[in-house]
Amino acid sequence: MNDGYPRNFRPNEFYCKCGTCLGAPPNKAVTRHLAWVLQQIRDLVNVPIKITSAYRCEEHNKNVGGSTHSQHKLGSAADLQAKGMKPQQLHAAILDLVSSKRIPEGGLGLYNTFVHYDIRPKKARWNG
Repeated sequence: MNDGYPRNFRPNEFYCKCGTCLGAPPNKAVTRHLAWVLQQIRDLVNVPIKITSAYRCEEHNKNVGGSTHSQHKLGSAADLQAKGMKPQQLHAAILDLVSSKRIPEGGLGLYNTFVHYDIRPKKARWNG
């Protein structure tokens, strides 16, 4: 069962990966909304997207050095890798979707091996 998630994403991809907590994001509706936004990114780039980190429990977020106010703790963020694409290319594709107002401004961070995207209500940009 897909629980209202889009065709290319499953609920368990958004669970905490610490291995000690129950794993489920605190607000399924927020995480489901994130999944639908990620589906639009997936449709544009037309390659599989791997979620390397989504929801993080407080302890896991602390252990990975996440921000105290991390969107990951709300279940509204995902770190992404796209098959066959460099992070810079995925980042550019997301910016195209944002500029055309097809997805929310949200938070967008470019790192060496992945791209962070979240659906926070205001714009945030950074390089990691």
